[in-house]
Amino acid sequence: MSARTLRSAADLAEAGLLPNAAVPAVERVGARYSIAVTPAVAGLVDRADPADPIARQYIPDAAELLTAPHELADPTADEPFTPVKGVVHRYPDRALLKPLLACPVYCRFCFRREAVGADGGVLGEAELEAALAWFARMPAVREAILTGGDPLMLSPRRLGSILGRLSAMPHIELLRVHSRVPVAAPDLVTPALAEALGALERPIYLCVHANHAREFSPAAMEALGRLQRAGVVLLGQSVLLRGVNDSAEALEGLFRAMLRARIKPYYLHQLDPAPGTARFAVPVEEGRALLRALRGRVSGLAWPTYVQERPGGAGKVPLGPAYEEA
Repeated sequence: MSARTLRSAADLAEAGLLPNAAVPAVERVGARYSIAVTPAVAGLVDRADPADPIARQYIPDAAELLTAPHELADPTADEPFTPVKGVVHRYPDRALLKPLLACPVYCRFCFRREAVGADGGVLGEAELEAALAWFARMPAVREAILTGGDPLMLSPRRLGSILGRLSAMPHIELLRVHSRVPVAAPDLVTPALAEALGALERPIYLCVHANHAREFSPAAMEALGRLQRAGVVLLGQSVLLRGVNDSAEALEGLFRAMLRARIKPYYLHQLDPAPGTARFAVPVEEGRALLRALRGRVSGLAWPTYVQERPGGAGKVPLGPAYEEA
């Protein structure tokens, strides 16, 4: 297993995660979309399996440079709902705060793949103050959601300061953080980070993004346990992905792994049509059929809401499946 994050085609080839023949094509991909594979993720990849579901999520492919007619540079339409830099306000009672645009890993299907990257896109002090001031003057906003990028890449001091400022606003009732860190870089979940999240006056929910049961490694389980002991409530969100979790067996394994980790499956997302992601697409009707196949074979606790972003940034809609009377 690599002892450092792999950030280039050459790094991936040296680690045995990419055939040498694919290096030139992946170098072209890397010139457009950032590459990052952490030691934790590299250690989960089955190098003997050319269809490994972990590798498929993180190892670049030349197909990423092909944009299908239906794909959009901003598939969730964040820009029209951005009142100040770093804030997205799509729903009346909640808003996103994006304090940075760096991640520990760069998923090859990410809907923000045009924006996230190694430079981090960290909000400057004046920009962060403007974003927090926006939250302070919006009494209808009851929930603040930190996303990015990955907020858990911030230092515990920085993250705790931002969350503390939001928690002190009388109208903010809930705090939510979306992160890949617990499964992709569990070593970042230090006692100091857990303490920063658990020391808040408001309820805090952490949405852990994972798409396959094997992502719940022993190190990930230890990191998740540290967060839970600090009082953080854990939810799970996943994306339905071709070649990763597009079978009833894979979804069942994923949701059961979440429950073993004391995570409530929350959302199963239909893939957002970001450029170069068509190889991951699963039709909605197939997704509905997969969930229908799980009904009765997994606990209701394992059941997420299957959702899709509506065009033009109109928000999420549940997709079902529907059931007929017998």
